[in-house]
Amino acid sequence: MTPAFADAGAEALPLHIVSPEGLADLGGRLGAGAAAWLAATGFKGDLGELRLLPGPEGAVLGAVAGFGTASARRRRRFGVVKALAGLPAGAWRIEGELTPAERTEVALGWLLAGYRFGRYRKAKGPEARLVCPDGVDAERMIAMARGEFLTRDLINTPAQDMGPGELEAEFVALAGRHGAAVAVVRGDDLLEQGFPMVHAVGRASPRAPRIMEMRWGSEGPALTLVGKGVCFDTGGLNLKPSSGMNLMKKDMGGAATVMGLAQMIMELGLPVRLRVIVPAVENVVSGNALKPKDILTSRKGLTVEVNDTDAEGRLILGDALAWAAEEPSDLLVSMATLTGAARVAVGPDLAPYYCDDAGVVAALEAGAAEGCDPVWRLPFHDAYESVIEPGIADLDNAPGFGFAGSITAALFLRRFADHPRYVHFDIYGHTPTEAPARPKGGVGQGARAMLCGLPGMLGL
Repeated sequence: MTPAFADAGAEALPLHIVSPEGLADLGGRLGAGAAAWLAATGFKGDLGELRLLPGPEGAVLGAVAGFGTASARRRRRFGVVKALAGLPAGAWRIEGELTPAERTEVALGWLLAGYRFGRYRKAKGPEARLVCPDGVDAERMIAMARGEFLTRDLINTPAQDMGPGELEAEFVALAGRHGAAVAVVRGDDLLEQGFPMVHAVGRASPRAPRIMEMRWGSEGPALTLVGKGVCFDTGGLNLKPSSGMNLMKKDMGGAATVMGLAQMIMELGLPVRLRVIVPAVENVVSGNALKPKDILTSRKGLTVEVNDTDAEGRLILGDALAWAAEEPSDLLVSMATLTGAARVAVGPDLAPYYCDDAGVVAALEAGAAEGCDPVWRLPFHDAYESVIEPGIADLDNAPGFGFAGSITAALFLRRFADHPRYVHFDIYGHTPTEAPARPKGGVGQGARAMLCGLPGMLGL
């Protein structure tokens, strides 16, 4: 499915977006008949409310959508797009006293709300189309939505059709669309080329583990993105219960999100030297599966005691981040569906992140507001460093501390990233219930915040 606006030259019906405070003025502009109709139908301007405006012969002359109060909009991002489902087919143009930021949010929300996952059954998208509002960068909005749609499609596809090989095919296809170069190391070659932890996690599956690299752009600051690509996670020998396994097709959500972000960057032609690294594995059970208490020697040379084979994401990211750090970059970012502790801390809607660079943090927070992509900073708390040191090896992949699981996982990754401007996202990658512009299922988190924050982070 391709997000798009209606043609700017199309005949479009007016969609009046109004808050409760502006309802009286709107009635005056629309005329006595329309005002009486809105009053008779009980329209109050609540967020997501919709009324079609009838003409004298029964034709639809336009529509009025409730923008709600500022408090309601803070509580429910993109809430106004709930009204879109009731609009008849055709082109629509926004009318109303909206700020540039509000027009951008409505336009982006409209595009994102049009997503349907149609791989396994026919999915009919909305037939109403929006003319891009004045002052909104249509190309940028479409690029954001297209990257998000790629991320959602990848996460929503079940593991039978999205194993390491299929994820590689999508990775290569993405690179091909934008003229990027790709390199892939697979199977036992991972041992020979220095990715022992990626190999150890994925070796039990008949679908060979691999690590993939994409390079694009020849000028500008260097940006490296690393995404966790566990295409399915049974937990390994520390097997998950069925309730914990049901959503594990989404455990490659970090890979899907960095791929979506990479698409946005390349489609918009940002002046960066982009490098994307994705380790892709299945964490399953067989006779040669990774065992609890095994000790692995990582690419960086650090030894890791495996105290839980279900804490495998940080192992494959360790090798990937070490590889990333071997080449200088201006910013290093990792994204992963890494810990349940992050969900306990902030729930499914927020993308918690870790970063110690004040300039990057400020730019990311501003980007989150601009991109309507909420994030929340958690600390690299140095006092917990000792928790990830088991004594028998340099690091412990699953310390029995019982607290701060997302923080200790982030500290583990920081040992491999070894970068002064490192950002780590511990995302969920899934919307558990239908929400405005976020259908139930796979979702990107942090990508739009990063895209909008990159100018401030990299001086673009």
